Amino acid sequence: MKYFAHETAVIDEGCQIGEGTKIWHFSHIMPNCNIGLSCNIGQNVVISPEVILGNNVKVQNNVSIYTGVICEDDVFLGPSMVFTNVMNPRSAVNRRDSYLKTIVKKGASIGANATIVCGHDIGRYAFIGAGAVVTKHVPDYALVVGNPARQIGWMSEYGHRLNFDENGMAQCPESGENYTLSENTVERVTSV
Repeated sequence: MKYFAHETAVIDEGCQIGEGTKIWHFSHIMPNCNIGLSCNIGQNVVISPEVILGNNVKVQNNVSIYTGVICEDDVFLGPSMVFTNVMNPRSAVNRRDSYLKTIVKKGASIGANATIVCGHDIGRYAFIGAGAVVTKHVPDYALVVGNPARQIGWMSEYGHRLNFDENGMAQCPESGENYTLSENTVERVTSV
């Protein structure tokens, strides 16, 4: 094996797990999951069948990732956050053919105890605050908090709040990268 799995982890048949990935205590990786390179799957995590995780995804303890979820590269899933996959669950009604897809795009972070209601994508480098309940799509670089989650600002790729000037320009205090805000869309400036 080119990945590490703690002896208490359960990994079902048909999973593809990338080199350098670590799967910790009491986690269950269900059939036909695809987990990329250098991921970290914390303690007591459940990854349901056919979930896709990109490279370098960090899944903290007690996270539930249900069928229909795709996480692109460099996604962070905070402790005890959860995805859903059915809009109207009932114990006595089988809705396995009604799972809705949720895509968490590259570099996004989801805080502890947040809930992502299925069918709502999370944009690139978006930042979901702890305890937020996401009930609609989240734009690239957006900072959202609360229940229901509402946007209160913008974040850099390094995870710092961006303060835009009157010309729609901002700079990340850590990386020095520049960003523009135009028509409610943030983009990183690739050349000056």
